[in-house]
Amino acid sequence: MTDKLSDLMGNRDFGEPQEVRTIKEFVRKRFNADVSVAIQQRQIIISVAGASLAGALRMQLHELKKLCATEKRLIIRIQ
Repeated sequence: MTDKLSDLMGNRDFGEPQEVRTIKEFVRKRFNADVSVAIQQRQIIISVAGASLAGALRMQLHELKKLCATEKRLIIRIQ
């Protein structure tokens, strides 16, 4: 009863969650910038390059949360 690792992992979906794609696309369209996104149990952390982008994005968090259709808190972190 030995299973190959490739057999066990072959059926897994390792793509980005929908929330991550939505957030990255939203920021890219609105601000022409790239961000990194980390999802945790109760929050989604959006890491941005600078304070100006963080401030501008903070004003859009309500709309972004609606687009993501999530109850998790959205947190902005400056890298």
